[in-house]
Amino acid sequence: MKILLKYIDKHGFKGLVAYIKMKIGMTRAIKMPNILHPIALRPRTSDLPTFDQVFLGLEYNINFTFKIERIIDAGGNIGLAAIYFANKYPNAKITSVEPEKDNFKMCVKNTKNYNNVTPVQKALSNSNGEELYIKDSGLGSWAFTTVSKREGIPESNKVLTINIEEILNQNNWDIVDIVKIDIEGAEKELFDSNFERWIPRTKCIIIELHDRMKKGCSKSFFKTISQYNFSCELRGENLILINLEF
Repeated sequence: MKILLKYIDKHGFKGLVAYIKMKIGMTRAIKMPNILHPIALRPRTSDLPTFDQVFLGLEYNINFTFKIERIIDAGGNIGLAAIYFANKYPNAKITSVEPEKDNFKMCVKNTKNYNNVTPVQKALSNSNGEELYIKDSGLGSWAFTTVSKREGIPESNKVLTINIEEILNQNNWDIVDIVKIDIEGAEKELFDSNFERWIPRTKCIIIELHDRMKKGCSKSFFKTISQYNFSCELRGENLILINLEF
């Protein structure tokens, strides 16, 4: 009941309809206020709490003092954050990186009507072109992890890595305004090395740390980010870091 009232309070009648549809499993086309196109969710999966986080918790509703034109959405899942960003910043170019094949298909489906969103089926890391394998952690479709050894994982779960510098180069971006990172523990490697070419070019980092999935994530992140001049704010499960050099 509490969640229902929140949907009604934030989104009115459309919020009520969206809540009912999710409850009864009619999630092929969820419509929300101020969102241009219907959103597809897989019923009775982690797509639903992810949807709650983005469109009910509004965890990416951040007031920036600078113009948002370039966004990297790492851990794109089914495209919900990319959709939120695409509607909030319609003139921004967004690259959404998601390694897991079924999530990626949903991401493509959900973002196909947004010309400013480019889905990329790769795993964000500190390397470029490395072979990793997608591992099911058993915690739902929002919690797939990447491992370097196959260890009984099907060959079809192989995915290549991409680093942030390569994304910047492919898009011809000198800087990036937002790098959103929700990559289920792979942030440890991301901040272990090869960060010098992208962190100074980043205005805002939005990150969820996953020490529960991989030990050392927070240590790696804070050791690296302390070398730079960022402010830091906790919002829900995310840390919001603003580069004070811009």
